[in-house]
Amino acid sequence: MAPHKKPWILNAFAMFTPGHLSAGLWKHPDDQAGDFTNLDYWIDLAKTLEEGKFHGLFLADHLGVYDVYKGPANRDPALLSGAQFPIGDPFLLISAMASVTKSLSFGVTASTTYEFSPYALARKFSTLDHLTRGRIGWNIVTSFLDSAAKAYGLDEQIPHDERYVRADEYLELTYKLWEGTWQDGAVLKDPEMGVYSDPAKVRAIEHEGKYFKSTAANQLPPSKQRTPLLFQAGASSAGKKFAASHSEVMFLPGLEPEKTKVIVDDMRKQLIDIGRAPDSIKFIAGFLVIVDETDEKAAAKYQQHLHHADLEGTATLFGGWTGADLSHYEDDEDFSFTTLSGIQSLIQSWSRTIPNSNGLKWTKRRILQELALGGVHPRAIGSASTVADALEKWVDVAGVDGFNFSYTVSPGTFRDMITYLFPELRRRGVIWDDYEVPGGAARENYFMDGKGPRVREHHPARKYAWTM
Repeated sequence: MAPHKKPWILNAFAMFTPGHLSAGLWKHPDDQAGDFTNLDYWIDLAKTLEEGKFHGLFLADHLGVYDVYKGPANRDPALLSGAQFPIGDPFLLISAMASVTKSLSFGVTASTTYEFSPYALARKFSTLDHLTRGRIGWNIVTSFLDSAAKAYGLDEQIPHDERYVRADEYLELTYKLWEGTWQDGAVLKDPEMGVYSDPAKVRAIEHEGKYFKSTAANQLPPSKQRTPLLFQAGASSAGKKFAASHSEVMFLPGLEPEKTKVIVDDMRKQLIDIGRAPDSIKFIAGFLVIVDETDEKAAAKYQQHLHHADLEGTATLFGGWTGADLSHYEDDEDFSFTTLSGIQSLIQSWSRTIPNSNGLKWTKRRILQELALGGVHPRAIGSASTVADALEKWVDVAGVDGFNFSYTVSPGTFRDMITYLFPELRRRGVIWDDYEVPGGAARENYFMDGKGPRVREHHPARKYAWTM
C-alpha cells in the first residue's frame, strides 16, 4: 500500500482515575494506572510516549460521578469498581510531564459550563502554554452529567443546545484575551530603560454578552501558540456545528469506518460552508489495540485481560454514557428485541465487525463483555500486520487522520504498540520516525504544514488578533 501523504496522528488516551475505559483492569498485576495518584506513573508514561513518538497524551475528564446504574444517584457501583471514580484534576499533571519531555503534547479537558470564568481559564491555558513551550491543547466540553450539575450548585443541567450557544460566547471571550490583549514584542525586559513591558502594546478588551462580561487584559504575555490547540468531540447536531466553528482536532465516534466516513464528509462540508478549509480539522478515531508477536498471542492477551474486567464497572460506565440503567435487565435476556435504540445500534455494528459472532445471542452479559475492554470503540487484536491492516482500512475508508488509542493496562498497552506495531507502521510509511518539529508546538506537530504554532487562517480566533 502506498504511503499516505502525511504521517498518521498518534494520540494516547488516558484519564486521572484508576479505571478509564477498561473497568477493573487496575487489578491486573501489570497495570500501573490504578496507582493514578502516584506522579511517578505519569512521568514515566510521558517519557514512554515521547520515546515512541506519540503526538500527544489526551486526558479526558468529567466533573461528577456515573450514578445511573442501579440508580438513581447511586455512587456505589462506581466506588466499588473504580469506574472513572475517584478522579482528579488533570491540569495538575501537565507541568510535571512537560518537564521530562520536549515534544510530546498534552490535551487537557475543561468544561465551558463549569469553568465559570473564561478569564480564569484563559490564564490557566496561557500559563501551561508558556511552561510547555507551546505543547498544550484544550479539549472543549460542555459536560453531560446530572451529578456534575448538582455538584456545582445547579438543580438541573443547562439544556443541551444552550450549553453550546453559551460555549460559543465563552470561546469568543477567551480568543479576545489570548489574541487581542498583548502584541508580540510587548515584553521588553530592558534593564537600562527599567521597562519590563511596553504599556502601548498591552490593552484591555471589553466584553459584554448574554452570558459573560469582562474588562481585562490577559495576565500573561503571548505564549508560543497564544490560543491552545483546540480539541472537541461533539456528536450531536449542535456539537458538530460548534466543532465546525472552533475545533482543530476532532474525536469521532463509531464502530465502523463506513459510518464514520459519513461524519467526516459532513464535517468537511460544514467547514467549507462557513469559510474554513476542508482540512482545517484533523479527525481522530478512538481505538483499542492489543498487539503481540502473533495473532494467537494477542488473542490470548485479550482473553487474559478480559478475565480482570469488572462488568459491574462496565455497566456503570455505560449508564453514565447513555443514561440507560442495565440493572433493569436480566443477564441472559436477549437484547436483539429490546427497544433501547442505543443498544440496538451497538449490536448492529458489533454483529458486522466482531469475528465469529454469528449465532451467538446478544445478551446483557455479552454486551458488557464487548464493552469491557476499551468501551464503545473499535478494536484491533492481533499481530502487527493484522492490526496495521485494520488501522489502514480506517484511514482509507473513513478518511480519518489518525487515532486516539486507549489501553487495557498502562503503560503496557502503549509499550506493546511501540514494540510490535510501530515498526510495521514505519515500514509501511504511515507514521514518522521523529516529530515534525522536534521541540515544537502542538499545532505544528498535529498539522505538519510548516505554518508555525499559531491558529490558522479563517479560524475564528484570528479575527481578534491585535495588529498595528
